[in-house]
Order: sequence, then structure tokens, then C-alpha cells
Amino acid sequence: MTPKTARLVADFQPLAGAAPVRRITGILVVIVMALADATLVAQVPNRGEKLRIIAFGAHPDDCELQASGTGTLWAAQGHHVKFVSVTNGDIGHWREAGGPLALRRKQEVESANGLLGITVEILDIHDGELLPTLEMRQRLIRLIRQWNADLVIGPRPNDYHPDHRYTGILVQDAAYMVTVPFICPDTPPLKKNPVFMYYTDRFQKPTPSQPDIAISIDSVVEKKLDALALMESQFLEGGANGHAGLIPKSPAERAERVREVREQHAVRFRALADRFRAELKDWYGPAQGMKVRHAEAFEICEYGHQPDRSELRRLFPFFGD
Repeated sequence: MTPKTARLVADFQPLAGAAPVRRITGILVVIVMALADATLVAQVPNRGEKLRIIAFGAHPDDCELQASGTGTLWAAQGHHVKFVSVTNGDIGHWREAGGPLALRRKQEVESANGLLGITVEILDIHDGELLPTLEMRQRLIRLIRQWNADLVIGPRPNDYHPDHRYTGILVQDAAYMVTVPFICPDTPPLKKNPVFMYYTDRFQKPTPSQPDIAISIDSVVEKKLDALALMESQFLEGGANGHAGLIPKSPAERAERVREVREQHAVRFRALADRFRAELKDWYGPAQGMKVRHAEAFEICEYGHQPDRSELRRLFPFFGD
């Protein structure tokens, strides 16, 4: 028995004379915590010197669109990056749906992240049906703890899509709670609240996105574009709002469609660099910051640990000395 479990047992000694329901509940908590000590602690990876980053998106492509450039940079340095899709994306196509589409999107996102060196997990929640329930909050708490995260990233809770909004709320609701021992006691609590951050977006109300850091992805943008092109159901075929006319009818048409999709995404990442030029110059210096062509950017959430500039440099180790 570890010292932590011993303390729990001592804490529940007064329950010996309590009502049966309360006594049984206390005993069950002690058993669960003992099991956590014996097994789950061993499953949490050692922190070591490498960062541990976990990012959440509502669908199998959200994390990849928002953060796979930075994720690739982290992975190339040996840091541990995990992308979690909170739904399985099973209605995200104009022609296909259900289990076959969920399986297809799983295969696509696994191929994309395999190319980038990023771990991926998809939760089996129906697309379009995500709700910010206690059960879902607990699932995210467990995932963050099991990854032993230094940094947690998710969407802001302002968005046109309910799954995006509720993913943002769930990530916010997990902040702080990941440190509280008696919620989800089957997973060891984190000793320190991670830094929580948001992806950027274009929604203006109630407040516009205000990133605290912007990252050049120029060195990995071709790899990111390659990965996104592997998600054919979403980008080559248009996802839920696509149509049959997008499907290539010959190898030449397919090559042209891939080129179009890559350029559309490249334009998006160039627009981010232009939009957040001030942040890029702040972090890279005026001369280098002006040269950045493609970028991703992130905003600190007030609910997690609040990093200073030196901590942000540690979490985003891409700026040199």
C-alpha cells in the first residue's frame, strides 16, 4: 500500500460506524484509489525532459487543421503529441454516414497523423450529438491525466458548430479538475494544472481571438498539406457540404483536385501569418517575423496554469536562444 492509499484508508476509518450506504461508498473509493496506485500510475508516461501535449477537436480533422504544423514541429524534437477527436465524424459527408464513414475517417486521420508523427485517438461519440455532460467531462479529465499533459489545447467555445462549442466547454471544464483527487479517482490527479490554450478562429462575439503566441510552420507546411490531402472524405470530396462533382473521374482530375485542396489550405495558413504578423515579429524578431509565410497561433485560457513568456518559450521551443 502506498502512502497515499494508506492515508485514504485512515481517512475512511470513521465510516466504520456510518450508515451502510455511506460505508460502502467509502470502501469502494478506497478500493478504487488502491487500484489506481497499483496499476494506473504505471500507465502514466514519465514526464522526463520531453513535453507532453494533448489537443482536442470535435471531429477527425479539427486538430489537424488547427495545430498539426506545430504538432509536427514538437514531434520532430521528440516531444509527445496526441490529437483527440471527441466525436467519430459519422455524419460528416454528403453521401456517406454511420459506421462506414466513421471507419473511413478514422483510417484517414490515422494515416495523416502517422505521416506527422502524432498519436491520435477518436472517441466513439456520434457526430452532431456531443453534449457537455458530466460523463464527457470525466472522459476528458481522464485523457488529460493519462497523457500527463504539460499543455492542453482546444477550441474556444464560440463557434457555428455545436460540437466545436461543446468541445471547448468540456476542455475548459477539465481545467483545474484534473488536479482534484476525488473526481475520477481511478486516474491519478496531476500535481500541477497544465497550461490550457485555444486555437484561433474568426468569431468576434463575445470577444475576438487574441493569440498569445504565433508559430511559423514554413519548415513543415508541405508535410501538413500532404497530411490534409489524405483526408479525402473531408477535403477532396467536400465533407458534409460537398457534392458528386468534386469527386475526380480520372488520375489527372484527381491530381488537379489534390493541387486545389493543397493551395486552398496553404492560402489559409498564409492568411494566418498575415493576420498575426505582429505576434510573429514579437516572437521571432522583426526581420525573421516578416519572412514567415505560414503560421498557426494559440491563445492562453484563463482557467489553466498561467505561463509567463519564459514558460511559453519552454512549451514552444522553436525560437532558438
